[in-house]
Amino acid sequence: MKKLILALALVFTISCAFANDVTVTQQVLNSFKSNFYNAKDITWTHTNTYYKAAFTLNEQKVFAFFDLDGEYLGLSRYISSVQLPVSLLSSLKKHYGQKWITDLFEVANEEGTSYYITVEDADTKLVLMSTTGSEWSVYKKSEKI
Repeated sequence: MKKLILALALVFTISCAFANDVTVTQQVLNSFKSNFYNAKDITWTHTNTYYKAAFTLNEQKVFAFFDLDGEYLGLSRYISSVQLPVSLLSSLKKHYGQKWITDLFEVANEEGTSYYITVEDADTKLVLMSTTGSEWSVYKKSEKI
């Protein structure tokens, strides 16, 4: 399940969401309504494997993912570095303080909360992840051309 949420979240961060006329199944709509009854400004996107709802909840833009049968997979939202747990922020400053942050989001599902951050310098781009809330691990590293 973690790999699925991670894959969905990474696709989410590197792809553009288009507000098309998406037909959402009743199962997915029911699941969405039961989880997010006070959501506003809802737009849907759909792939062959999941539905994604982009909406406003408590004045914040969030994204919920559902499988094709309407099972709720998880929630993601962009956050700022000051919203990270203190231990992750300290570790980030200590080990990657010379790099700049280009992307940061949080994923919450039944397994807990995970954080994904992209940091860059002139030569490299790193995607770091934390599933523990206390330390970072390198998810992906690439050299810039």
